[in-house]
Amino acid sequence: MSDNNDTGRKRPNILVTGTPGVGKTATASLIAEAIGLKHINVGDLIKQHKCYDGHDDTLDTHILDEDKLLDLMENMFQECADDNKGIVADYHSCELFPERWFDLILVLRTKTDILYDRLTERGYSEKKRSENMEAEIMQVLLDEAKESYDVNIVQELQSNTVDDMDGNVERCKQWVEQWIANNSS
Repeated sequence: MSDNNDTGRKRPNILVTGTPGVGKTATASLIAEAIGLKHINVGDLIKQHKCYDGHDDTLDTHILDEDKLLDLMENMFQECADDNKGIVADYHSCELFPERWFDLILVLRTKTDILYDRLTERGYSEKKRSENMEAEIMQVLLDEAKESYDVNIVQELQSNTVDDMDGNVERCKQWVEQWIANNSS
């Protein structure tokens, strides 16, 4: 995992992304707790602050108001930087966020049989489940991350089991410790 800080921040910011059902929120929450970062569940933020403009009935999802969301998050990132705190955010997309916000992008991947079961448990419609399964098979989120950010900060991690999750948190903890050591003045 790469580390490169020219922002003057004392703590890194991390984005956990991946197809719905891969364990983003659980992983991000564990990382935040283990490392002492602020956790931002972007999906919850969108709902709480109504950062949407209508509803797409075909996909059964809100239509995101990116400007409203990014303005809200910009303030949160600035407040954390001012308080010498870092952020771990999780969301199923990454290309909308400014590259300068994140020092590490974790793209969680899950085997399709496990993902299918998770999405079925969530009550996803056949159409929504199929689209998400296809996105995972075609590694859409991994490609999106590599196109949107410096490939040196993008890490693909397996997220099939609790052991995978624990290992991912531990790797991230070690990365953060190294980032802090490399960026302390």
